[in-house]
Amino acid sequence: MKDILLNIEAIIFASAEGISIQDLRLVLQEAMAIEINKQEIEDFVEKIKLKYTADDQVFELHNINEQYQFLTKAVYHNSINQLQLHKEKRKLSQAGLETLAIIAYRQPITKLEVEQIRGVNCDYTIQRLLDKGMISIVGKADSIGKPLLYATSFEFMQHFGLRSTKELPQLKDIVAEENSIGEIVE
Repeated sequence: MKDILLNIEAIIFASAEGISIQDLRLVLQEAMAIEINKQEIEDFVEKIKLKYTADDQVFELHNINEQYQFLTKAVYHNSINQLQLHKEKRKLSQAGLETLAIIAYRQPITKLEVEQIRGVNCDYTIQRLLDKGMISIVGKADSIGKPLLYATSFEFMQHFGLRSTKELPQLKDIVAEENSIGEIVE
């Protein structure tokens, strides 16, 4: 019984986006080769939830949209916030932002095409964007040498709060009218 409890706890912990009772049941049955019903799983989950209400635990078990997941207790949110601020200090350089914008608007795009637009070598910048998870390799172009194609990643979409690249601002939304060239003023 304790083995089942610990396995359920481990499965929930390893589920980054949370896990439903039904999925818990399926995973547990396959992993441990046992038969277990929904009510038994719910009873074990309640025991785990109770365990993490103790003051010496930093996590709580939450049910969000029928998905169970561990979250940090509210008392530690200031510390976690400082961690996030520390991570944000490693922001993108101007070159990184320019390269990311080109990739976002022209994706999928090769490194050579990015370099032609920017006019400088982009090896380091593209590698940094890959390291940060802001872009990903999505395939190879059909041109000579089969260069890699780059596009924005899920991390990019999350970071900027976008559901799709269609939500990116259009150039006409960004350029102010007073900065326009060639318009006739009457």
